[in-house]
Amino acid sequence: MNLFLAINVIRYSSIFFIFGVLVAMFFYPGGNIHDPNQLGYSFTSNFLSDLGGYESHSGEVNFLSSTFFALSLSVFALAGIAFLSIPLIFDDDKINFYFSLFGAILFFIGAIFFSAVGFTPYDLYFEEHVFFAKNSFRLMIPASFFILVALIRSKISKYYLYIISLFLVSTILYVIYLNVGGNPIENKDDLIPNVIAQKLIVFVSMICIFLVTFAFSEKLKQKQLI
Repeated sequence: MNLFLAINVIRYSSIFFIFGVLVAMFFYPGGNIHDPNQLGYSFTSNFLSDLGGYESHSGEVNFLSSTFFALSLSVFALAGIAFLSIPLIFDDDKINFYFSLFGAILFFIGAIFFSAVGFTPYDLYFEEHVFFAKNSFRLMIPASFFILVALIRSKISKYYLYIISLFLVSTILYVIYLNVGGNPIENKDDLIPNVIAQKLIVFVSMICIFLVTFAFSEKLKQKQLI
């Protein structure tokens, strides 16, 4: 795959994901895990996973919302595939190449897991859905760490290093929260904190992934000038 094309696929897949999710929110019929009478989608009371359910929590068929949700996740899988080309940008240094390769492979698996969330509706395949959702974020921790090391050793602008560091730290904090936070299904008071935390990590992740592609572009330009 052409490296400029790979970078652009990663860049715009993240933007398409956000757009697709917003459209899915618009079409969501209503209801949350504690209130089936809620109208439409709530940013503070509905998980993103609610968008992919076969039925909404109000009991209505969730066809349009789940379709856009699955489409958004499917497109993001392309970012995972494109990421496998990124190590070629770092092949002017053997150590950087292997760090970026490990990161790219883990990012690819994480992106595939993330995409699988859209094809395992929580109301039909709950255990599988939770497995893919949780492990997609866990895989992003070592993935972003390896990429960060490769970028640091490549002397990329500090601005981009701060961005991927934010991605790494926020993902670590979210994974910790998943293990120590309350259960929103059992306790209604835990719903809003869990919902907000999920949205923050997803949107921060997508924005960081979008911005980090500019670090890859900078590295590619550096390489071409050598």
